[in-house]
Amino acid sequence: MKLTSVQLDPTSNSLSIEANIDFEAFELFAEPLSSSIDAKILERQWGADRHQWLLEFEGTLMQLNYEFYGDICWLSVTRDDEFEVLEFLASLLEQQK
Repeated sequence: MKLTSVQLDPTSNSLSIEANIDFEAFELFAEPLSSSIDAKILERQWGADRHQWLLEFEGTLMQLNYEFYGDICWLSVTRDDEFEVLEFLASLLEQQK
């Protein structure tokens, strides 16, 4: 798993992740990513152009999304007070670049 950049967006409670991701083999990116941040995979959903996984990190639920057409991957939380979790994860991922 080789990340090229990570970027926080507090307005959307998200953490964008840029990497070389193969849509057809998303699990080859998502499983090591989840493991590297010590997150548990709770659910995996996918459709024609999008993957959406539910992760849990130390009690916080997060969505890991990847959209094929935009080549966009991001982690998101639903509550504003959980954004600090994404800030922490961003610091972890920055160290792995």
